[in-house]
Amino acid sequence: MCVDSAAKSKGQRIKAFLRVLKYSTGGVLEPAKLYKLKHLSKVEVIANDPSGFTFTLGFDNLRSQSVAPPQWTMRNIDDRNRLLFCILNICKDVLGRLPKVVGIDVVEMALWAKENTPVASTQRNIQDGPVAAAVTESDLKVTVEKELVSQAEEEDMEALLGTYVMGIGEAEAFSERLKRELLALEAANVHAILESEPLIDEVLQGLEAATNCVDDMDEWLGIFNVKLRHMREDIESIETRNNKLEMQSVNNKSLIEELDKLLERLRVPSEYAACLTGGSFDEACMLQNIEACEWLTGALRGLEVPNLDPTYANMRAVKEKRAELEKLKSTFVRRASEFLRNYFASLVDFMIADKSYFSQRGQLKRPDHADLRYKCRTYARLLQHLKSLDKNCLGSLRKAYCSSLNLLLRREAREFANELRASTKASRNPTVWLEPSTGSGQNVNAADTSTVSEAYAKMLTIFIPLLVDESSFFAHFMCFEVPALVPPGGLVNGNKNGYDDDDDLGIMDIDDNDSKTGKNSAELAALNESLQNLLDGIQEDFYAVVDWAYKIDPLRCISMHGITERYLSGQKADAAGFVRLLLGDLESRISMQFSRFVDEACHQIEKNERNVRQMGVLSYIPRFATLATRMEQYIQGQSRDLVDQAYTKFVSIMFVTLEKIAQTDPKYADIFLLENYAAFQNSLYDLANVVPTLAKFYHQASEAYEQACTRHISVIIYYQFERLFQFAKKIEDLMYTITPEEIPFQLGLSKMDLRKILKSSLSGVDKSIAAMYKKLQKNLTSEELLPSLWDKCKKEFLDKYESFAQLVAKIYPSETIPSAAEMRDLLAPM
Repeated sequence: MCVDSAAKSKGQRIKAFLRVLKYSTGGVLEPAKLYKLKHLSKVEVIANDPSGFTFTLGFDNLRSQSVAPPQWTMRNIDDRNRLLFCILNICKDVLGRLPKVVGIDVVEMALWAKENTPVASTQRNIQDGPVAAAVTESDLKVTVEKELVSQAEEEDMEALLGTYVMGIGEAEAFSERLKRELLALEAANVHAILESEPLIDEVLQGLEAATNCVDDMDEWLGIFNVKLRHMREDIESIETRNNKLEMQSVNNKSLIEELDKLLERLRVPSEYAACLTGGSFDEACMLQNIEACEWLTGALRGLEVPNLDPTYANMRAVKEKRAELEKLKSTFVRRASEFLRNYFASLVDFMIADKSYFSQRGQLKRPDHADLRYKCRTYARLLQHLKSLDKNCLGSLRKAYCSSLNLLLRREAREFANELRASTKASRNPTVWLEPSTGSGQNVNAADTSTVSEAYAKMLTIFIPLLVDESSFFAHFMCFEVPALVPPGGLVNGNKNGYDDDDDLGIMDIDDNDSKTGKNSAELAALNESLQNLLDGIQEDFYAVVDWAYKIDPLRCISMHGITERYLSGQKADAAGFVRLLLGDLESRISMQFSRFVDEACHQIEKNERNVRQMGVLSYIPRFATLATRMEQYIQGQSRDLVDQAYTKFVSIMFVTLEKIAQTDPKYADIFLLENYAAFQNSLYDLANVVPTLAKFYHQASEAYEQACTRHISVIIYYQFERLFQFAKKIEDLMYTITPEEIPFQLGLSKMDLRKILKSSLSGVDKSIAAMYKKLQKNLTSEELLPSLWDKCKKEFLDKYESFAQLVAKIYPSETIPSAAEMRDLLAPM
């Protein structure tokens, strides 16, 4: 059995344990039980044991269990005292309390502990070895705190024991004496209490009198409290009435101030009312009109709920004043709209009446709308206010402006286009380029018609920027909420826009949010509809210029298409929708006219089929080369696609027609095809090097030429050496089915047959070859092709003969024929 203690980290709390050890079967000590000393409540020595060696330890956590308290028997009194003394010391030091001790005298234990205190010794390890040192009682610092009684208690006990003379065996007599003295002290205390009874009675009487006084005072305080409560209630009532009166006074004052402000807001200044209902719209009076509009706009907004307290909105005075302002607004909007409609019409009528504004005979006049815009800018701010007052009124004003200005623009375009056509001098070129006729170069020296393209470009240069400017001015002037149609200071195809910074409207948007508003699809649709009304009809004059140019020179459609495409690409960033539509329509018109020319030319090509007999190079092939050269000279900008499409259609029809004509006379079809395909390549060689589309057709013609040459040469060779090469073909066919050794034994392929073929075909071979040359020359109309054709013919003959010689050497090794080298030497000088 051992007793120990362990310190925990939390606040150095120490726990004490009693460990019970026992011997195992092998004689080794091992733990048996563990008891916590904090639950130790009683230490009892068994009275039934006369030796006093047996004792029990009572633990409070075992009371609820049907388990007997642990009991131990020691070997002697010293072992028992030593163990109990240790347990009690640990309980006092660690737990701060002592358990109940039964059956043993504490004083006797203290005396035993004092007599049996052992002398401790310690050992220190030093360099010379362990040295034992005796430690005295003072060295171990054993204080009285470690004993069961304190120092003072011990001294009192020694003094008490000193008054008595007794031995060690007289402890029981001493104990009896102490008991007698304790009884005497208790009796004395009871006697003293009984003697003090009269004094206690007096004290009780005094307390009763004091209690009566306190009760009376409590009753008086209750009465005073009720009176004070009534007074407090009266005071609070008075204060409440005073506060209500003060609040009412403040509210009345605030109400009067608010009503004064409302009356001021509802008041209509007489000068503004007069201006809105009957003022003049002359330029000198516009400042007063603008001020009246600004006041009216602010007054109407001030009577709306966000800017007016909702409690005021339903007041009769506010409703009546709002109705009065609405009447003023409708009156002013009606008067201003009527004035502006008449004003726009009068401005345009004045300009139309003056002929100096338009182009005249011998003088092209650039349209100038600076004065018109200057006069319109006078009323730009008025239009802004009309929009804020009644947005619906702008519809009729926009229509009136578009209707009036449309008359002016159409008159200017018509007069300009008429004078432009009259002043342009150009000889008319024929529209027939590829019609079948004798001769092929009648159109080479066509007249110069560049002035036609220049006239069309001048028309666009003058009017496209003008129309874009008019669209921009109209959108801004008529308060459309769309982005600027032309960026400020921007250029339109290299030309400065019609109205510059000095032509700006000189106003700012009334609502700051308007400048930040993005493109509104509905607003943009309305703008495009108005622009349609503004510019509709002017396209007819552009069409007239295009048709006039086509009649003079159809090929000028190419340059006009490029010019239009350049202007169209420059307009893609603008919002002037109708101008883009106009350019698109012009491009379509030009493409349609050019397609008409292409279709007519294709029809001219197809007429060649109707001729009964066609020999030599067809007339449209060299004419097409001339036409293509002229077309390349007219290409500008993006018109390459238009020309390439025409090339594709022309050449496709040419080749189809060529094949059809060749089929009418199969005997001479190959000669006819090779001559025409060769002429096509020769005439377009230079253009094919720079034009990819023509290069494609050049290669197509080259392939067709080679095929026709191969067929024609094969016919000529077989005409002279048919039996020879037919014999070779039979041998080649049999080699797929039988061995070469078996071929000489087949019918018609014997050695005798071979000798007959050689004799009939190769005797006088030089004459046969000369006959081949004459036959090749006989039907060929293009003499320049003969050398190359003859070279091809010799090469083809040598290839066939070499193949024949190899077959003979393989099948008839014993037979001798002229070698391929001998045949090549024979053909070389021819």
